[in-house]
Amino acid sequence: MKQKLIRWLPDRLFLFLKGYGWYGNFKSWQAAKEASTGYDAENIVNQVKASLLKVKKGEAVYERDSVLFDKIEYSWELLSAFMWIAAQNQGCLHVMDFGGSLGSTYYQNRIFLDPLTEVSWNIVEQSNYVKVGIESFQDDRLHFYTSLKDCFSKEKINAILFSSVLQYLEFPYEILKEAMDYQPEYIVIDRTGFVLNRMEEERICVQKVPESIYRATYPCRFFNEKKFISYVEANNYSLIFDFKALDCVNIRRSEFKGFVFKRRDHA
Repeated sequence: MKQKLIRWLPDRLFLFLKGYGWYGNFKSWQAAKEASTGYDAENIVNQVKASLLKVKKGEAVYERDSVLFDKIEYSWELLSAFMWIAAQNQGCLHVMDFGGSLGSTYYQNRIFLDPLTEVSWNIVEQSNYVKVGIESFQDDRLHFYTSLKDCFSKEKINAILFSSVLQYLEFPYEILKEAMDYQPEYIVIDRTGFVLNRMEEERICVQKVPESIYRATYPCRFFNEKKFISYVEANNYSLIFDFKALDCVNIRRSEFKGFVFKRRDHA
């Protein structure tokens, strides 16, 4: 009920009351970008590093978006997808986590990943994250790369994860297509925004981050679900299941979802 009430608040009223959220319906990505202030990339990566080092050392339990929590909030659907993929590959899971920060999802789920026969978690990120990742977090399981090409040339990937990343890209379908061209067995989407109105092509907003995390506003896209699924399916993948993601949103007739796709010619 609370989330339904949030969605019915006018965008700017929600922004005023909460101090963060999504607002606007811009005609183009460029227009939303011009209405955004951007963010301090170095400040953010340093915040994430400090928080995640505490998780790595056992001084904190869980990190998300640089914020520390005393209890892990699992996405059981996402975890189930990984376990399902591993079960079909003799207990082996080799993930390429596109835009995966410094390993937040890996550390979130590592208690369940540890018993698997073979695990590698490979993050493709911006160069500043990769530098910090290699220096402070890389080990025999967790690896960092600056491009899809570099990652696929060195790792035997069987699943790609896009978690809370595609909606922040100016050309998300191009990145998605580049990833699918490498023909991984599975594509997993999580924490991605979609409009519920099937007649709406998509919605481009500006997202304001809570100042308690860091000061930032940037463009964010809510996809048309039918178009998104059709695009992936047209590239030789079948939708196995979808699920509601953990994120909540104030934009009317929209929600955050996840999907698991399997390559059709992979028996």
